Amino acid sequence: MMSNSVVVQQVVKQLDRLPFGFQRMVLDFAQALVMSLPRGVPGKQLLRFAGTIELNDIQTMKQAIEAECERVDVDEW
Repeated sequence: MMSNSVVVQQVVKQLDRLPFGFQRMVLDFAQALVMSLPRGVPGKQLLRFAGTIELNDIQTMKQAIEAECERVDVDEW
């Protein structure tokens, strides 16, 4: 099994053999892969916050979302 550093070295070695346009494509692909990684914390770590928002506040937030977030302003752009 290859280690992380060996893989990186092999990728760099292969990149050196590619023309610039292909190198750019590899960079774009690598950046897209990084962006697709999950971010944040696992939900399990957030369980300690369960039940900390008052029911009245939740109702207020729900009403605001339904009233404002589900409308489309065609003149916005």
